[in-house]
Amino acid sequence: MMNRDINGEGRKLNRGEEEEEEDEDEESGRGRDAWERAYADERSWESLQEDESGLLRPIDNKALHHAQYRRRLRTATTAGIQKGLIRYLYIVIDLSRAAGEMDYKPSRMVVVARQVEAFIREFFDQNPLSQIGLVTLKDGVAQCLTDLGGSPESHIKALMGKLECSGDSSLQNGLDLVHDLLNQIPSYGHREVLILYSALSTCDPGDIMETIQKCKGAKIRCSIVGLSAELYICKYLCQETGGLYSVALDEPHLKELVLEHAPPPPAIAEFAIANLIKMGFPQRAAEGVISICSCHKEAKFGGGYTCPRCKARVCELPTECRICGLTLVSSPHLARSYHHLFPITPFDDVSPSITNIPQKLPKSCFGCQQSLLNPGNLPGPCVACPKCKQHFCLDCDIYIHESLQNCPGCESFKQSNSVTNMEE
Repeated sequence: MMNRDINGEGRKLNRGEEEEEEDEDEESGRGRDAWERAYADERSWESLQEDESGLLRPIDNKALHHAQYRRRLRTATTAGIQKGLIRYLYIVIDLSRAAGEMDYKPSRMVVVARQVEAFIREFFDQNPLSQIGLVTLKDGVAQCLTDLGGSPESHIKALMGKLECSGDSSLQNGLDLVHDLLNQIPSYGHREVLILYSALSTCDPGDIMETIQKCKGAKIRCSIVGLSAELYICKYLCQETGGLYSVALDEPHLKELVLEHAPPPPAIAEFAIANLIKMGFPQRAAEGVISICSCHKEAKFGGGYTCPRCKARVCELPTECRICGLTLVSSPHLARSYHHLFPITPFDDVSPSITNIPQKLPKSCFGCQQSLLNPGNLPGPCVACPKCKQHFCLDCDIYIHESLQNCPGCESFKQSNSVTNMEE
């Protein structure tokens, strides 16, 4: 009996030691998984590719960026479709507890704020006559963070000061608030909503289907970019209102999806009619004059603009005069909005393998005069204008379509023709 007890206790001790060793292995395994997870989240192996000699080298991010840009350009430049130049857009940001998830580094909330900041700057660069407002969803309610306005800095400052996530998100409350706000804008304005949604559910006080039909009746175009997974109610909302619904895979994909909404979308049929809009072109006020600003209701020293109708002072353009309601813009704003009506035709990709005569390809870019040859005097990637047949590098392609809005080859061809006609 004594031997059995001793052996039994020995077996118990051995089992205890084995359990302790297993616990230590599990702890070390968890530590190893966490150490490996930092590299798994970065997915650094995806930034490498194998060249012709079998060696690993970094992927050409420039070519990838250009491919994403051209994909976005093809969807934006569609001939024969009227687009709205005066847009009233509310960005609805989900700041519920789901925004605190860390699948996006450092968190969804920080990544979304970063992308919203970039989107606001890009939006006003492409749509200088439009206005943006911010709405947040958290604790089951919707709050208007900023009213519609044309100042990117004020929107960004207000957003960065309210980055706190808590509670649940209510899609219906957000749509009700946006509907009430957009219902007050003029009939010529294009009403849009961009929702950045992180949650996998919505906590609504009533029937959200009625709210969706109400937004549809008010001609509000609702688009959603999801950060977690596809939701039926989000897809249904976008289908009913004519918006776009997409789900981001990672941060670069999220940036691409958000920036797709910067160019003006096709106009709704009811808004695709000619409207005459009264606009004023205010003059810059004298620098040494003290006057009361109608925007902030306080006296300010120097600068600002004077409304040509009521002589009220405003701080920045474009805006709407708080006194007489006249839309105040500047001539560069109209010029920058004009290119959406007549966009430049996307350039064609040029591949030496297709032409089979790489010697006949130009060796330098027509725009920047930089070499189009890779090391070894091999032809590099380039594009060609379908009208003037001039070749451009990838950087010039992006600069021409996003900033210049004119093809240098076509402009030089027009200029040479005009000179020839004058000589004749």
